[in-house]
Amino acid sequence: MAEIQLSLSVLLPILLLLYFLKLLWSRRHYPPGPLAFPIIGGLWRIAFEKGIDGMTAIKAAKQYGNVFTLWLGHFPMVFLSGFDAVKEGMVDHSEELLDRGVTPFFEKISEGKGVGFTNGHAWKQQRRLVQMALVKLGVGKRTMEDKIEDEAQQLVEIFASQQGKPFDPELFITNAVSNVTFSLMYGYRWSVEDPNFKKLIKTIEYTLSFGLISISYILYELFPSLMDRLPGPHKKALETSQMLLSLSKEEIRKHREQESTQEPRDFIDYYLREMEKEKNKNDPTSTVDEENLMHSILDIYFAGLENITTVMKWALLILANRPDVQDKIIKEIEDVVGSSNICYDDHKRLPYTHAVIHEIQRYRYPMLVGIARQATRDVHMRGYIIPKGTYIAHNLRSVLLDDEYWETPHKFNPNHFLDKDGNFVARKEFLGFGTGPRSCLGENVARMELFIFLTRLLRVFHFQPPPGVKEFTEEPARGASLPPHPYKVCAIPRNS
Repeated sequence: MAEIQLSLSVLLPILLLLYFLKLLWSRRHYPPGPLAFPIIGGLWRIAFEKGIDGMTAIKAAKQYGNVFTLWLGHFPMVFLSGFDAVKEGMVDHSEELLDRGVTPFFEKISEGKGVGFTNGHAWKQQRRLVQMALVKLGVGKRTMEDKIEDEAQQLVEIFASQQGKPFDPELFITNAVSNVTFSLMYGYRWSVEDPNFKKLIKTIEYTLSFGLISISYILYELFPSLMDRLPGPHKKALETSQMLLSLSKEEIRKHREQESTQEPRDFIDYYLREMEKEKNKNDPTSTVDEENLMHSILDIYFAGLENITTVMKWALLILANRPDVQDKIIKEIEDVVGSSNICYDDHKRLPYTHAVIHEIQRYRYPMLVGIARQATRDVHMRGYIIPKGTYIAHNLRSVLLDDEYWETPHKFNPNHFLDKDGNFVARKEFLGFGTGPRSCLGENVARMELFIFLTRLLRVFHFQPPPGVKEFTEEPARGASLPPHPYKVCAIPRNS
């Protein structure tokens, strides 16, 4: 018996070593990356750095190269870092990397519907329909601008009610950004005091905080069948997504009951009319149905809310730390626009203001990393073969901090977007909204919101830290996105 135990104690480590070496050999064609162990893959790297922050993937790229592999348990994720590698992936290989990498958790939430996490014919049809609807509803035109200006005015009134005292702007910004989307999707807005709105925001915040960095999320991605049988935060996250879908379903029911004979009032109206047209065509390949409508609403809402809200929170913080930048913006507005109302087209006449808004997005890009793609066939890139089916993450944050293209990548510097004569310069390296066929659908709306919200607020208020606070920290908090740490700001009326 003792001899058997001794033999096993010697044989087992040898077998494990052979298995590990076989594993390494089978992965030899992938780009280099952190050493991948059985079960955990390269996740030890995240634990070693005490979690994920905005620099985790950038640091890994410095060590392993701008194309590297992080094994998430048993499946590989290839990261593209820096402008050249990301552009090569998103533009030069756009067809091979067109599909969304739908992991088990996001597959469960999306149910293969909507515009955010579908591929092939379904994605093309849904994206085209969303694009047509946005154009029809006035995105990029005065119609959309009027809605944003209404929300900007509401924001001014709420900030004014604080009477220059310290306050947390987060809920008010979230309400304003949400209402732009709500007016597009549902045709109405919610008051910041509405209990249903507050409940909705808490639900969304929980869903966002669950993803990407929580242990429960990682375990679900690695062992979905097992986690479906176990209790935990992942169950609540899945339930909250169903609650949001139920909200859209109820709005669709109301729209059907109140069918408009006029032009479409909102996205739901437009989509329902397209559904009727598709029924008449009797096309068996059509994906224009209520389930896709519900999920598309959810995709559009999530995409717009988190990004723009986070950029706006960063904007107020960054400007409060830099009164000189605020003064330069106001002087430019007074010199060019005077006392007239500012419209979005004025961004062409306000180069410094336009540069500051771009620099805020570049300096504190709100996302950890772009949503993964999946290779539809083997991709030959930079001397490596990325096999078909591999997930690819385009690190847009690394593009905006690429020291080969930005003079002071880790410092706030509006001159990144200005020439020597003070004219605005559009930079090809600015991929704040992505690029290629899967670029952000709401880019035009987002640009309008940021410009109108900020210019309207800065015309009325001077932002500064509360008494006793010298300046705010500009280190981002950790999360699924990279928001600033919670803060209170003083909005001092300029006419005082």
